[in-house]
Amino acid sequence: MTLKAWLIIGLELLLSILIIYILFGQISKETRRADAAESLAKQRQETITDMTTRQRDVAALDAKYTKELADAKAENDALQRKLDNGGRVLVKGKSSVPVATQTTGAASMGDDATVELSSVAGRNVLGIRSGIISDQKSLSVLQDYIRTQCIK
Repeated sequence: MTLKAWLIIGLELLLSILIIYILFGQISKETRRADAAESLAKQRQETITDMTTRQRDVAALDAKYTKELADAKAENDALQRKLDNGGRVLVKGKSSVPVATQTTGAASMGDDATVELSSVAGRNVLGIRSGIISDQKSLSVLQDYIRTQCIK
């Protein structure tokens, strides 16, 4: 073979090696991009799964406390209807106001007693009771939400 033929073969071999090198570099680059895309897709799927779980948990919390609040409201409404139909609101307590006794004339603390409230005062007590129950349920919901969702 002639020198010219050897040069042509050498150039073809060099070009072939260069093309193979470029192709392997491109393949390696595409493999890295595919791995990065796969990792990102996996991370996003984990985020979606976590969000779905959290949404389900929050919906369960909401259902639980909505039912408890509805039950408390129904109980309060029943008490209100009872009061409207002539029922009585009785409050048990101990007076902190000194009471003079008839026998000794000395002041003493009031004993445990039950007091019947007027219908207006009874409605006020039931309204206050309803607000307290609502506030307690709202606080419980927020505490459970923080414990189960925010601290995770």
